Amino acid sequence: MNELIKTFKQNDGSVAVDGRDLHDFLEVETPYRIWIQRMIEYGFTENVDFAGFEQKSTKPQGGRPQVNHALTLDMAKELSMIQRTDRGKQARRYFIAMEKQAKQMVLPQTPGEKITLLLQNANEGNKKINQIDNRVRDLEHNKPLAPGEYNYISHAVSGAVNTYVQTHHLILTTKQRGKLYKDINGGIKQIAGIQTRAQLREKDFENVDRYIRNWVPSTATILIIKQLSEPVASNEG
Repeated sequence: MNELIKTFKQNDGSVAVDGRDLHDFLEVETPYRIWIQRMIEYGFTENVDFAGFEQKSTKPQGGRPQVNHALTLDMAKELSMIQRTDRGKQARRYFIAMEKQAKQMVLPQTPGEKITLLLQNANEGNKKINQIDNRVRDLEHNKPLAPGEYNYISHAVSGAVNTYVQTHHLILTTKQRGKLYKDINGGIKQIAGIQTRAQLREKDFENVDRYIRNWVPSTATILIIKQLSEPVASNEG
């Protein structure tokens, strides 16, 4: 089997994948040191799923050693799948083929060994599928809103404020309208647990949309708007 991505044997006999070589194969534009830290945050554990090590810089004039990582085949497969690119799919199929080839080298001999191996593979397979599903689901839910969805929320906020003003036949100053926008945006931030609307995630979309559709300003906001409409008392007597 031709080596598509660099791998090497570890002390315990297991196969590890070269992190930088996988990064290059996947054609990731983000620098490796930033990309690998982001990938590790998906729930991978050091000295279980990966191990860091230093190697000589590939720059012609040398320089400081660069950090690389030895990744387990399972981690390499998941990272490949997360990329959602053709190169990612190709890398994942390659790692699966490597696993099959390794398993074929040591086949069970007795019926008992065969049954044990089947049960182990079934349990491990189910656990890995569940872990991957959970990580992919978490990735989906926590990804930022698409530009179209973000624009939809922005238009919905403006529409909710305008509808409230028209329904109540209000004539408001810019400052008074600002109080309504502050009220509705404050509710959005509270529901999603964010500081700015730009931090909205995919998982927040439905709840925020529902909130906007049912929004009415708080009693405090309504009173403030009324106070801004009242004439200021004169001290001249």
